[in-house]
Amino acid sequence: MSTPAHAQAGPPAEQDESPVRKLFSVVQQVFLIWAFSQLAMKLISPAKPATAPSVATPGNDDAAQAGEVNPFLLPPVQAYTAWKLGQPLSMHVYFSTSPNGDVFSRQWTSAWREDQDAGLPNFVWENITFGDWKETRVATYDINLPLAVQKNGSLWADVFLVKDGASPDPSNPSFDPHSVHHVRKLLTRYMPKVKARKEKNLLSNSDDNEEVEEEPQDDIIVSYWHKNLTLALVSDETVVAVNKVPPVLVEHIHLVPGARDDTGTKGFYKPIIFPNDFWLLRSHLIEINTTTPTLPLEVIFQPMSYFKFQILASMSHGFEEALKQQGGGAGAELDEVKRMLTETNPWFLGLTGLVSILHVVFEMLAFKSDVSHWRQRKELVGVSVRIITNVFVQTVVLLYLIDNNENTSWMILMGSGMGVVIEAWKITKAVDISIVTAPPGSQLPYMLSIKDKHVLSDDEKKTQEYDKLAFRIVSYFTIPLLAAYTIYSLIYETHKGWYSFVISTLTSFVYMFGFAQLIPQLIINYKLKSVAHMPMKAMIYKSLSTVVDDLFAFCIKMPMLHRLACFRDDVVFLIFLYQRWIYRIDPKRVNEYGQVMAEDVIKADDGGETKKEK
Repeated sequence: MSTPAHAQAGPPAEQDESPVRKLFSVVQQVFLIWAFSQLAMKLISPAKPATAPSVATPGNDDAAQAGEVNPFLLPPVQAYTAWKLGQPLSMHVYFSTSPNGDVFSRQWTSAWREDQDAGLPNFVWENITFGDWKETRVATYDINLPLAVQKNGSLWADVFLVKDGASPDPSNPSFDPHSVHHVRKLLTRYMPKVKARKEKNLLSNSDDNEEVEEEPQDDIIVSYWHKNLTLALVSDETVVAVNKVPPVLVEHIHLVPGARDDTGTKGFYKPIIFPNDFWLLRSHLIEINTTTPTLPLEVIFQPMSYFKFQILASMSHGFEEALKQQGGGAGAELDEVKRMLTETNPWFLGLTGLVSILHVVFEMLAFKSDVSHWRQRKELVGVSVRIITNVFVQTVVLLYLIDNNENTSWMILMGSGMGVVIEAWKITKAVDISIVTAPPGSQLPYMLSIKDKHVLSDDEKKTQEYDKLAFRIVSYFTIPLLAAYTIYSLIYETHKGWYSFVISTLTSFVYMFGFAQLIPQLIINYKLKSVAHMPMKAMIYKSLSTVVDDLFAFCIKMPMLHRLACFRDDVVFLIFLYQRWIYRIDPKRVNEYGQVMAEDVIKADDGGETKKEK
């Protein structure tokens, strides 16, 4: 046996990492599961009878004569730690494929240890002090998996916690069952085969690169491996109310058989060893097969409080139940919750929670203001007609986010979807769209009719002229860059298929040069020397949302291009603020709502003064 070196105290490296909104729903599910388990335990537990036949027991003659229930025949009311704090301990860890965990029996030694388990390691951690909060050990191994494990077999870790001087081997003279605590942990995790995202070079003719999208098959269960095994020892003397222990904790609390105090109401439990899988991420699991004969494993020992043990065990059970109820579809979101909790500084995590709430609020206010502005507008003076291209831009972005849904939070998808709907609705304010009967000779019975709502005024014609000028200037360098990037992506990058290639290419163009559809607004401001006609209320909300987005982009899961687009919007907004500062607001001009900015401004006759000026 090997004895790994004592490690520095600290959190395990592999306790790694679905969004803040999902966090609340997951916590709610965990609470509901815990509440139902408590209710079920109370309903199922037998009621204590008022009277019962007395049973004579040494030292309990008074209870027998009084007709009360012998407490030694009932579960203990409370349980205390059987081993005292400060007790020297040693931990023996064996890896085996034995289904029963009898790693010291002759059957296991001959049938497993000398055959398929011959290459599996086993080790001992000595001089562990029970209750020492600085006690942390780490052991790293390369596990040579037996052939049976590579073919969907099971691999176990048998953990023996023994008092100093005792042996976990029943055949050893120093063996004492009250000085040994045995816990088993299944290292191979079984779940449906995950969906594989395969990409190829679209110009390659190799048959090996054929686009194959493996759909998840619920009937195919495969084994997975995680390179971290954390063994947490509850290192305090918590008194456990036996009849109030949640079902999810019962499997971890082992009462010592027959161990009671003189009253018979107090029992004792062995130290709690909790294999902590709470921080395990499904994205870090490795599928086990014949191509993975050797896999890494880091075994970590650390102390844990009973309170923390309760929380992690309950939440782990809640996450598992959530996965079962949602058919495994929530795995990515739950991983995102864990990733945020582990990778993010607690202060920054709290800030992100606040930022996420503000992000949703500002986005909703911006949507509300935008809709109100377009509903009340009677004229299109000063508003870029080309803004209807936002429908195309928003649709491309939404399709890209859906195509990369494994890297996108539902919060991002929801906001993008609402943006598409609002931008599509705006078109109806500028033009009349209807389905009319097709003219004679047409192959289709109906056709789509698009007509302007009114004849353009002189101001609108001027705005349209500035629109065309701005887009012509921007197109001089955006179109060549788009063509160059498209050729580069087609030749050197891989894609799931032609659809993904088209969507990702268009999205790259939109993200990199999306300011092209915003620049006309800036040029109009420059030409008209005013920003009074801009939807200022919506811009204020969106400006705050832009600042929030900068923080939001660092914590919420989203594609990299979408994250970079946040900073692109910052540039456009800063230019707009500069124009706002330079040009100010002309109170005599009609604002974005079709009204003058100041209510006390009254138009006089042509060339006259306003009431305020007088």
